[in-house]
Amino acid sequence: MTKRSPPQTLSKRHSFRLGWKLVVLVAVGLCVIGLLKLQSELAAPPARGSRRIRADAFVGSPKVAFLFLARRDLPLDFLWQAFFENADVANFSIYIHSEPGFVFDESSTRSAFFYNRQLINSIKVGWGESSMIGAERLLLEAALDDPANRRFVLLSDSCVPLYNFSYIYNYLMASPRSFVDSFLDKKEGRYNPKMSYAIRKKKWRKGSQWITLIRRHAEVVADDDVIFPAFKKFCKRRPPIDASKGKQNSKLQKQHNCIPDEHYMQTLFAIKDLEGELERRTVTYTLWNESATKLETKGWHPVTFNYANAGPRQIKKIKDINHVYYETEFWTEWCRNNSTPVPCFLFARKFSKGAAMRLLSEGVVGSFDASALLQTQ
Repeated sequence: MTKRSPPQTLSKRHSFRLGWKLVVLVAVGLCVIGLLKLQSELAAPPARGSRRIRADAFVGSPKVAFLFLARRDLPLDFLWQAFFENADVANFSIYIHSEPGFVFDESSTRSAFFYNRQLINSIKVGWGESSMIGAERLLLEAALDDPANRRFVLLSDSCVPLYNFSYIYNYLMASPRSFVDSFLDKKEGRYNPKMSYAIRKKKWRKGSQWITLIRRHAEVVADDDVIFPAFKKFCKRRPPIDASKGKQNSKLQKQHNCIPDEHYMQTLFAIKDLEGELERRTVTYTLWNESATKLETKGWHPVTFNYANAGPRQIKKIKDINHVYYETEFWTEWCRNNSTPVPCFLFARKFSKGAAMRLLSEGVVGSFDASALLQTQ
């Protein structure tokens, strides 16, 4: 007769087998979850901390990241081609924020330096809207992914270099500071008291949007999740005067007229107590002209340089500028680099195609064959 195990023994064996199977299933499940998490981390963009770790560990040739904020294409690409072809490709990188869907290739640009340099996550940008600083932040975020990028220069599609690459590279790398035009905004009522929960009025600043940042300051801008949302909500451009609205215009003109890109970077650095680490000036020259129409109050507008007014004499005047006077604060910023007097400006705007052609023909940037511009793309 076959002996049978007591019912209690069978129950223990059955429980043991079930428990063991459960342990195996849990272990397999944890392995699968771990693999999925690892895969998602590899696919995701670098976290803020990891980005800094990679940058701190970087050893090699430091780069200047040229960040172009373009409406669509780059009309002065032929000039920048001459500028970059005289440079070591290990010393620079290029990023372009253009309208969504626009691609830089042989059909849309004369320069191979710009091929496929557009951001794939670009946004629609409106003048005087927070989308402008949103685009600037996207450029900085993209450039920060490369640990070799140590200086970050924001440029418009009408900017031109005033010197060759070597001079500009050495100028920027020699300074441990960012170049940010920043001053107190005493005369205009652009500050909105509703911002006070995030932005105190005494920290409100104004200046040029054309900035040049060291890496640590670029990270401050890219990582900001407090000041930018406040700007999006409360720093808005006043509606333009509409003749059809008659007397209602006077009411509309009493609203805060806040232009985000003239205040955001400057105010952010003031709030972060970083003004002591800045050269409080821009390295991009703009010639301003006060003008008005019948329906508008007087306002300052950038002058466009054309072929006639972009000659050697005018360019020399820009290059010879060695200080900037801020009348709202009654102080003069003498342009220095590590205590050494230097010219204030490395770039200038707004330049037409004709003006850029003259810069090349005069040898400001490099050699130039004007006939190349006459060829159809």
